[in-house]
Amino acid sequence: MNGMLRVPRSRGVLSGVLLILLGAWGALVPFVGPYFQYAYTPDHAWTYTTGRLWLSILPGAATVLGGLIVLISASRPLAHFGAWLAALSGAWFALGSVIGPTWIGTQMAAGTPVGGSSTRALEQIGFYTGLGVAIVLVAAMALGRFSVIGVREARVAEPVTPAVPAEPVTTGAAARTGAGDRPATADKPATAGTPAMTGTGGSRRFGLRHKEATAETAEPAAEPVSPGNM
Repeated sequence: MNGMLRVPRSRGVLSGVLLILLGAWGALVPFVGPYFQYAYTPDHAWTYTTGRLWLSILPGAATVLGGLIVLISASRPLAHFGAWLAALSGAWFALGSVIGPTWIGTQMAAGTPVGGSSTRALEQIGFYTGLGVAIVLVAAMALGRFSVIGVREARVAEPVTPAVPAEPVTTGAAARTGAGDRPATADKPATAGTPAMTGTGGSRRFGLRHKEATAETAEPAAEPVSPGNM
């Protein structure tokens, strides 16, 4: 199970770097944009407002943090957390400038884009809406990559089955030989009443001798009584 929760660190490198860059852009562009005539009011460099704190600095910092987690994490749950954090931050970039003023009023207002109609459209896309969509897209790609279980992780997660030693194979003669039928050896004589297994001929000779001994030790039959003895 632990193998399934581990992922290679290289899997989130691209997504993590992109999220860090996008988050840094979202947090800094309100302060450096006026240098390039690309700004919201107040169009002065490094001017702090409450609206920029809630709509740019905080979601940008959260996106950078999520990108760092995705970049360096080797744990699947932790990488998912970083990707979700970045995705929620991107959603706030896209929707915060729209729903924020309805909650708090002018304190969360982003200001007014400066320049002509084309410049204002690019500023809205680059500051909030388009930036948020790009962050959500990259975070979703990171979630998809970390949700897939690769072949390497599946092999690592497979339990190792110990090898079972093979049982010794006994021959037919050894299997049929019992404890009382052990052949005689130089160190241990054969069991009494059990013929020594010296071969086929030896067992046959033992049987013939046994029959002769039985015939000799048998008692003679009673002689018939003749009429003269009576």
